[in-house]
Amino acid sequence: MKKLGHQDPTWLKGLIHALLIAACLVTIYPILRIVTISLRPGDRLMSTSLAIIPPDATLANYKAALLDHDFLLWIWNSFVITIATAFIGLTLASTSAYAISRWKFPGRNSMLIFLLGTQMIPAAMLMVPLYMLAAKLGLINTYRGLVIAYSVSSVPFSIWILKGFYDSIPTTLEEAAMIDGASRMYTFIKIILPLTTPALAIAFLFNFMNSWNEFMLARIMLPKPGMFTWPLGLQSLQGQYTTLWGIYSASSIMLSIPVIILFLYSSKWLVSGLTAGSVKG
Repeated sequence: MKKLGHQDPTWLKGLIHALLIAACLVTIYPILRIVTISLRPGDRLMSTSLAIIPPDATLANYKAALLDHDFLLWIWNSFVITIATAFIGLTLASTSAYAISRWKFPGRNSMLIFLLGTQMIPAAMLMVPLYMLAAKLGLINTYRGLVIAYSVSSVPFSIWILKGFYDSIPTTLEEAAMIDGASRMYTFIKIILPLTTPALAIAFLFNFMNSWNEFMLARIMLPKPGMFTWPLGLQSLQGQYTTLWGIYSASSIMLSIPVIILFLYSSKWLVSGLTAGSVKG
């Protein structure tokens, strides 16, 4: 695709910028409508006004979400499960991918194909066997059961990401360190892991988002309200005859803030992490 330059006609630049602005508005507008609903009083939720900030805007829905519902508990439950899943999955994936990348052993290629094949299985098909295993092990209504289930589902993809990145790192770096007396583990921790920070960031974000947004498996494994994650908490605001749309919207806006902060902080690693492992050096 040709890049815009100083010699391109002004009308072409203006057209492209207008299209980009229109695309941004189309993307942002639904989010702005959620903000609008969260600021409306309870008796004006169904208003047809298109104003982004309603004239009688109020923070009552945000206050109700924080004080009258278990919003903070939902956040805490999700945070504990997500962080545990991300670190466990990253630990397993980083060490497994390093072993697959550096050692040639029988069945290595078959293992990689098998790991890739597991990602083609629909998530809905895994719910029944995972639930049955968790029930037999007494892991229903526990953080451990959900963390194990999430880690198992996210590790294969993380291994593929990290394996490609490890392949691009010359083995001479490790050989030089081991000649100087460094052990294999020391070399892995002090030399390899710092070089793979972009790929580790991508794997961490994948594990994080995979468990942070998951609903179906959490719905069947965490039936107790005190263990609800935030997707289950928001679903509890929907009743048979009424839905607390104002509180629902306010909660959604507050829940998006930590994810936005995380992506802004890690954006410097996203592009390099996604592309560096795709080309073997």
